[in-house]
Amino acid sequence: MAWPGPAAQRRAAGRRLRPDRHAAGPVAQGRLAGLHPQARPEPQRELRPRWRAAELSGPVRPGASRPPQRVRGAGLLTAALLASLWLEELSDQLVFGGHLDAYGIVPRHLSSLGHIFTAPFLHADFVHLIGNTLPLAILAFLSALGGAARFVLATLIIVVLGGGLVWLLARAGNHLGASELVFGYFGLLLASAWHERRPASLLTAGLALLLYGGALWGVLPSGGRISWESHLFGFVAGVVAAGWLRGARQPQQKKPRRLA
Repeated sequence: MAWPGPAAQRRAAGRRLRPDRHAAGPVAQGRLAGLHPQARPEPQRELRPRWRAAELSGPVRPGASRPPQRVRGAGLLTAALLASLWLEELSDQLVFGGHLDAYGIVPRHLSSLGHIFTAPFLHADFVHLIGNTLPLAILAFLSALGGAARFVLATLIIVVLGGGLVWLLARAGNHLGASELVFGYFGLLLASAWHERRPASLLTAGLALLLYGGALWGVLPSGGRISWESHLFGFVAGVVAAGWLRGARQPQQKKPRRLA
């Protein structure tokens, strides 16, 4: 047998070392193409036209936005308060014949002490209720903008403290009507602006003064059937409520530790 010469051996070695592109794996093919072994071609993403998304989401109207949650909550609280007053007066006039007025505050009568919780929601007649409805709606709404919990607590303080002072110090008679709440919310707004000095509280207090600043004369003693004591003590209770709620809302400052 004849051995192959040097030239034939070099040609055979060249054929063994030459890689087969068809038989090589993806890594080898990537090396031959000059790519990094870890490089992978990115999958093609489906391009969706933007106009289609806009069409599905509906037209966007300029200036269309949902009302703030706090404003909506204040409106609901105010509506619930006014609805309770009108339902009570309708029931009193049409069902009970006006006898619910007996649950007003009679000063210094022990049997009337518990009436401090009912007197602010009673009225002598529809004329009396109509006169209190508008100022109560505006001042209650402005007060409720501070939050539902704060509004409920302030109302409770006005009812208890204002009604308690009426029971203790007012003239003899039957004191009832939402004017205690009206002046209580008025005092709450003014005192809150004084304590907080925030733009929102200053704005609401200024609006309250602009609309009902002249009503402050109603806290002065006057004759007739008007319960100026309910006006005065309701206003005082509102001022106290603003100060108490401000103190309760402030975080307690931690005392610095003493180092030995």
